[in-house]
Amino acid sequence: MISILLMRQIAQLFLMILMGYILVKSGILKSKDSKTISVIVLYLVIPCVIINSFQVDYTVDKRNGLILAVVAAILIHVIFFILAKILGKLFKFNSIERASIIYSNAGNLIIPIVAAVLGEEWVLYSCAFMSVQLVFLWTHCKMIISEQNEVDFKKIMVNINTISILIGIVLFISGIRLPEVLSETLGSVSKLIAPLSMIVSGMLMADVKLKTIFTSKRIYLVAFMRMIVYPTAVLAFFVLSDLQRFVSDGYTILLVSFLATMTPAASTVTQMAQVYDNDADYANKINIFTVIVCIVTMPLMVMAYEMFM
Repeated sequence: MISILLMRQIAQLFLMILMGYILVKSGILKSKDSKTISVIVLYLVIPCVIINSFQVDYTVDKRNGLILAVVAAILIHVIFFILAKILGKLFKFNSIERASIIYSNAGNLIIPIVAAVLGEEWVLYSCAFMSVQLVFLWTHCKMIISEQNEVDFKKIMVNINTISILIGIVLFISGIRLPEVLSETLGSVSKLIAPLSMIVSGMLMADVKLKTIFTSKRIYLVAFMRMIVYPTAVLAFFVLSDLQRFVSDGYTILLVSFLATMTPAASTVTQMAQVYDNDADYANKINIFTVIVCIVTMPLMVMAYEMFM
Protein backbone atom coordinates (compact mmCIF):
# COMPACT_ATOMS: atom_id res chain seq x y z
CA MET A 1 0.00 0.00 0.00
CA ILE A 2 1.13 3.53 -0.78
CA SER A 3 0.25 4.66 2.76
CA ILE A 4 2.75 2.13 4.22
CA LEU A 5 5.49 3.30 1.86
CA LEU A 6 4.67 6.89 2.79
CA MET A 7 4.90 6.08 6.49
CA ARG A 8 8.35 4.58 6.01
CA GLN A 9 9.51 7.58 3.99
CA ILE A 10 8.21 10.07 6.57
CA ALA A 11 9.93 8.08 9.31
CA GLN A 12 13.20 8.45 7.41
CA LEU A 13 12.60 12.18 7.02
CA PHE A 14 12.02 12.48 10.76
CA LEU A 15 15.33 10.78 11.48
CA MET A 16 16.96 13.41 9.24
CA ILE A 17 15.17 16.12 11.24
CA LEU A 18 16.54 14.53 14.41
CA MET A 19 20.07 14.75 12.98
CA GLY A 20 19.68 18.50 12.44
CA TYR A 21 18.23 18.87 15.93
CA ILE A 22 21.20 17.02 17.47
CA LEU A 23 23.72 19.09 15.51
CA VAL A 24 22.41 22.26 17.17
CA LYS A 25 21.72 20.84 20.62
CA SER A 26 25.21 19.34 20.79
CA GLY A 27 26.73 22.74 20.02
CA ILE A 28 28.38 21.65 16.76
CA LEU A 29 26.29 24.16 14.79
CA LYS A 30 23.97 27.03 15.64
CA SER A 31 20.37 27.31 14.53
CA LYS A 32 21.19 30.37 12.42
CA ASP A 33 23.68 28.28 10.41
CA SER A 34 20.67 26.63 8.78
CA LYS A 35 20.27 29.74 6.61
CA THR A 36 23.32 28.74 4.57
CA ILE A 37 21.90 25.27 3.94
CA SER A 38 18.52 26.81 3.04
CA VAL A 39 20.21 28.96 0.40
CA ILE A 40 21.88 25.86 -1.08
CA VAL A 41 18.52 24.05 -1.19
CA LEU A 42 16.64 27.01 -2.67
CA TYR A 43 19.16 28.19 -5.25
CA LEU A 44 20.88 24.95 -6.21
CA VAL A 45 19.14 21.73 -5.20
CA ILE A 46 15.48 22.55 -6.03
CA PRO A 47 16.35 23.99 -9.49
CA CYS A 48 18.29 20.79 -10.22
CA VAL A 49 15.29 18.71 -9.13
CA ILE A 50 12.89 20.69 -11.31
CA ILE A 51 15.03 20.67 -14.47
CA ASN A 52 15.90 17.00 -13.99
CA SER A 53 12.22 16.06 -13.61
CA PHE A 54 11.44 17.51 -17.06
CA GLN A 55 14.13 15.37 -18.71
CA VAL A 56 11.60 12.85 -19.97
CA ASP A 57 10.31 12.04 -23.43
CA TYR A 58 7.47 14.29 -24.62
CA THR A 59 4.27 12.31 -25.12
CA VAL A 60 0.62 13.22 -25.44
CA ASP A 61 -0.12 11.39 -22.19
CA LYS A 62 2.52 13.36 -20.28
CA ARG A 63 1.29 16.63 -21.80
CA ASN A 64 -2.30 15.87 -20.83
CA GLY A 65 -1.14 14.75 -17.40
CA LEU A 66 0.61 18.07 -16.86
CA ILE A 67 -2.51 19.95 -17.94
CA LEU A 68 -4.58 17.93 -15.46
CA ALA A 69 -2.04 18.61 -12.70
CA VAL A 70 -2.13 22.37 -13.36
CA VAL A 71 -5.96 22.46 -13.51
CA ALA A 72 -6.15 20.42 -10.31
CA ALA A 73 -3.70 22.76 -8.56
CA ILE A 74 -5.73 25.85 -9.54
CA LEU A 75 -9.00 24.28 -8.41
CA ILE A 76 -7.40 23.16 -5.12
CA HIS A 77 -6.34 26.71 -4.35
CA VAL A 78 -9.81 28.02 -5.23
CA ILE A 79 -11.28 25.54 -2.74
CA PHE A 80 -8.75 26.67 -0.14
CA PHE A 81 -9.61 30.34 -0.68
CA ILE A 82 -13.33 29.63 -0.26
CA LEU A 83 -12.73 27.62 2.91
CA ALA A 84 -10.46 30.37 4.25
CA LYS A 85 -13.19 32.91 3.68
CA ILE A 86 -15.83 30.86 5.49
CA LEU A 87 -13.77 29.30 8.28
CA GLY A 88 -11.65 32.43 8.75
CA LYS A 89 -14.70 34.39 9.87
CA LEU A 90 -15.95 31.50 12.01
CA PHE A 91 -12.69 30.93 13.90
CA LYS A 92 -11.27 34.46 13.53
CA PHE A 93 -7.96 33.35 12.02
CA ASN A 94 -5.29 36.05 11.85
CA SER A 95 -3.12 36.61 8.78
CA ILE A 96 -0.38 34.16 9.83
CA GLU A 97 -2.92 31.44 10.59
CA ARG A 98 -4.77 31.93 7.30
CA ALA A 99 -1.57 31.81 5.25
CA SER A 100 -0.27 28.76 7.14
CA ILE A 101 -3.53 26.88 6.56
CA ILE A 102 -3.80 27.70 2.85
CA TYR A 103 -0.19 27.22 1.77
CA SER A 104 1.59 23.88 2.13
CA ASN A 105 5.27 23.03 2.07
CA ALA A 106 4.82 21.51 -1.39
CA GLY A 107 8.37 22.32 -2.51
CA ASN A 108 10.82 20.97 0.03
CA LEU A 109 8.75 18.04 1.28
CA ILE A 110 6.58 16.80 -1.57
CA ILE A 111 9.38 16.28 -4.11
CA PRO A 112 11.40 13.79 -2.04
CA ILE A 113 8.21 12.00 -0.93
CA VAL A 114 6.90 11.65 -4.50
CA ALA A 115 10.30 10.48 -5.75
CA ALA A 116 10.67 7.89 -2.98
CA VAL A 117 7.08 6.61 -2.82
CA LEU A 118 5.88 6.83 -6.44
CA GLY A 119 9.12 7.13 -8.41
CA GLU A 120 11.16 9.98 -9.90
CA GLU A 121 9.09 10.02 -13.10
CA TRP A 122 6.14 11.42 -11.11
CA VAL A 123 8.09 14.42 -9.76
CA LEU A 124 7.22 16.12 -13.05
CA TYR A 125 3.60 16.51 -11.91
CA SER A 126 4.54 17.90 -8.50
CA CYS A 127 6.23 20.77 -10.36
CA ALA A 128 2.80 21.73 -11.74
CA PHE A 129 1.47 22.24 -8.22
CA MET A 130 4.62 24.16 -7.24
CA SER A 131 4.22 26.47 -10.24
CA VAL A 132 0.62 27.37 -9.39
CA GLN A 133 1.35 27.80 -5.68
CA LEU A 134 4.36 29.98 -6.46
CA VAL A 135 2.12 32.50 -8.23
CA PHE A 136 -0.33 32.61 -5.34
CA LEU A 137 2.48 32.80 -2.74
CA TRP A 138 3.84 36.02 -4.24
CA THR A 139 0.41 37.54 -4.85
CA HIS A 140 -2.30 36.39 -2.43
CA CYS A 141 -0.06 35.16 0.41
CA LYS A 142 2.19 38.22 0.24
CA MET A 143 -0.84 40.54 0.43
CA ILE A 144 -2.17 38.65 3.48
CA ILE A 145 1.07 38.79 5.45
CA SER A 146 2.29 42.24 4.39
CA GLU A 147 -1.25 43.68 4.61
CA GLN A 148 -0.53 45.47 1.35
CA ASN A 149 -2.49 45.20 -1.90
CA GLU A 150 0.53 45.36 -4.20
CA VAL A 151 1.30 42.36 -6.43
CA ASP A 152 5.01 41.75 -6.95
CA PHE A 153 5.14 40.17 -10.41
CA LYS A 154 8.90 40.67 -10.51
CA LYS A 155 9.28 38.33 -7.52
CA ILE A 156 7.34 35.69 -9.44
CA MET A 157 9.27 35.98 -12.70
CA VAL A 158 12.79 36.22 -11.26
CA ASN A 159 12.17 33.48 -8.71
CA ILE A 160 14.72 30.72 -9.27
CA ASN A 161 11.97 28.06 -9.20
CA THR A 162 9.99 29.87 -11.91
CA ILE A 163 13.08 30.15 -14.10
CA SER A 164 13.88 26.46 -13.56
CA ILE A 165 10.33 25.43 -14.45
CA LEU A 166 10.43 27.50 -17.65
CA ILE A 167 13.77 25.94 -18.62
CA GLY A 168 12.38 22.50 -17.86
CA ILE A 169 9.26 23.09 -19.96
CA VAL A 170 11.32 24.29 -22.94
CA LEU A 171 13.55 21.21 -22.70
CA PHE A 172 10.49 18.95 -22.33
CA ILE A 173 8.55 20.36 -25.30
CA SER A 174 11.59 20.65 -27.58
CA GLY A 175 12.78 17.15 -26.73
CA ILE A 176 16.26 18.43 -25.93
CA ARG A 177 18.11 16.05 -23.62
CA LEU A 178 21.03 17.31 -21.59
CA PRO A 179 24.45 15.66 -22.01
CA GLU A 180 24.82 12.53 -19.89
CA VAL A 181 27.44 14.04 -17.59
CA LEU A 182 25.26 17.08 -16.87
CA SER A 183 22.13 14.97 -16.48
CA GLU A 184 23.82 12.64 -14.00
CA THR A 185 25.16 15.64 -12.07
CA LEU A 186 21.67 17.13 -11.81
CA GLY A 187 20.36 13.77 -10.67
CA SER A 188 23.01 13.44 -7.96
CA VAL A 189 22.42 16.96 -6.61
CA SER A 190 18.65 16.37 -6.71
CA LYS A 191 19.00 13.55 -4.20
CA LEU A 192 20.19 16.08 -1.59
CA ILE A 193 16.79 17.75 -1.30
CA ALA A 194 15.34 15.45 1.36
CA PRO A 195 18.37 15.29 3.70
CA LEU A 196 19.21 18.99 3.52
CA SER A 197 15.61 20.21 3.83
CA MET A 198 14.92 17.99 6.84
CA ILE A 199 18.22 18.84 8.54
CA VAL A 200 17.30 22.53 8.24
CA SER A 201 13.92 21.82 9.85
CA GLY A 202 15.65 20.04 12.71
CA MET A 203 18.11 22.86 13.23
CA LEU A 204 15.30 25.42 13.37
CA MET A 205 13.32 23.19 15.72
CA ALA A 206 16.25 23.05 18.15
CA ASP A 207 16.00 26.78 18.73
CA VAL A 208 12.34 26.67 19.78
CA LYS A 209 10.99 25.60 23.16
CA LEU A 210 8.69 22.73 22.18
CA LYS A 211 6.63 23.27 25.33
CA THR A 212 5.43 26.63 23.98
CA ILE A 213 4.19 24.86 20.85
CA PHE A 214 2.30 22.01 22.51
CA THR A 215 0.58 24.29 25.04
CA SER A 216 -0.96 26.57 22.40
CA LYS A 217 -4.59 25.62 21.66
CA ARG A 218 -4.67 27.78 18.52
CA ILE A 219 -1.83 25.80 16.95
CA TYR A 220 -3.82 22.58 17.35
CA LEU A 221 -6.76 24.20 15.55
CA VAL A 222 -4.57 25.54 12.75
CA ALA A 223 -2.85 22.17 12.34
CA PHE A 224 -6.21 20.38 12.22
CA MET A 225 -7.32 22.68 9.42
CA ARG A 226 -4.04 22.41 7.46
CA MET A 227 -3.51 18.67 7.83
CA ILE A 228 -7.06 17.25 7.96
CA VAL A 229 -9.92 19.60 7.02
CA TYR A 230 -8.48 21.18 3.87
CA PRO A 231 -7.11 17.92 2.37
CA THR A 232 -10.44 16.21 3.14
CA ALA A 233 -12.26 18.94 1.19
CA VAL A 234 -9.93 18.34 -1.76
CA LEU A 235 -10.48 14.59 -1.60
CA ALA A 236 -14.26 15.13 -1.59
CA PHE A 237 -13.91 17.34 -4.66
CA PHE A 238 -11.79 14.73 -6.48
CA VAL A 239 -14.33 12.01 -5.73
CA LEU A 240 -17.35 14.08 -6.80
CA SER A 241 -15.74 15.56 -9.92
CA ASP A 242 -14.07 12.31 -11.04
CA LEU A 243 -11.23 14.30 -12.62
CA GLN A 244 -9.05 11.22 -12.94
CA ARG A 245 -11.14 9.91 -15.84
CA PHE A 246 -9.89 12.63 -18.20
CA VAL A 247 -6.36 11.24 -18.64
CA SER A 248 -4.55 7.96 -18.33
CA ASP A 249 -2.69 7.72 -15.01
CA GLY A 250 -5.16 10.30 -13.67
CA TYR A 251 -5.38 8.41 -10.36
CA THR A 252 -1.63 8.77 -9.66
CA ILE A 253 -1.37 12.31 -11.03
CA LEU A 254 -4.15 13.46 -8.70
CA LEU A 255 -2.47 11.57 -5.85
CA VAL A 256 0.63 13.73 -6.42
CA SER A 257 -1.56 16.84 -6.21
CA PHE A 258 -3.30 15.45 -3.12
CA LEU A 259 0.04 14.77 -1.41
CA ALA A 260 0.95 18.42 -2.00
CA THR A 261 -2.20 19.56 -0.17
CA MET A 262 -1.53 17.53 2.98
CA THR A 263 2.06 18.57 3.68
CA PRO A 264 2.94 20.84 6.65
CA ALA A 265 2.53 24.60 6.55
CA ALA A 266 4.78 26.35 4.03
CA SER A 267 8.13 27.51 5.37
CA THR A 268 7.79 30.43 2.95
CA VAL A 269 5.10 31.85 5.27
CA THR A 270 7.69 32.09 8.05
CA GLN A 271 10.19 33.73 5.72
CA MET A 272 7.61 36.30 4.53
CA ALA A 273 6.56 36.97 8.12
CA GLN A 274 10.20 37.77 8.91
CA VAL A 275 10.47 40.15 5.97
CA TYR A 276 7.22 41.98 6.75
CA ASP A 277 7.59 41.88 10.55
CA ASN A 278 4.41 39.87 11.15
CA ASP A 279 4.96 37.40 14.01
CA ALA A 280 7.49 35.10 12.34
CA ASP A 281 7.96 33.23 15.63
CA TYR A 282 4.31 32.10 15.59
CA ALA A 283 4.55 31.13 11.91
CA ASN A 284 7.64 29.04 12.67
CA LYS A 285 5.87 27.28 15.56
CA ILE A 286 2.95 26.37 13.29
CA ASN A 287 5.40 25.03 10.72
CA ILE A 288 7.25 22.93 13.30
CA PHE A 289 4.04 21.52 14.83
CA THR A 290 2.60 20.54 11.44
CA VAL A 291 5.91 18.84 10.57
CA ILE A 292 5.65 16.81 13.78
CA VAL A 293 2.03 15.71 13.25
CA CYS A 294 2.41 14.90 9.55
CA ILE A 295 3.92 11.51 10.37
CA VAL A 296 0.41 10.49 11.47
CA THR A 297 -1.89 12.63 9.33
CA MET A 298 -0.29 12.10 5.90
CA PRO A 299 -0.51 8.27 5.88
CA LEU A 300 -4.11 8.52 7.16
CA MET A 301 -5.07 10.90 4.36
CA VAL A 302 -3.41 8.67 1.75
CA MET A 303 -5.36 5.69 3.13
CA ALA A 304 -8.54 7.73 2.67
CA TYR A 305 -7.50 8.50 -0.92
CA GLU A 306 -6.92 4.82 -1.68
CA MET A 307 -10.26 3.94 -0.08
CA PHE A 308 -12.48 6.48 -1.85
CA MET A 309 -10.74 7.03 -5.19
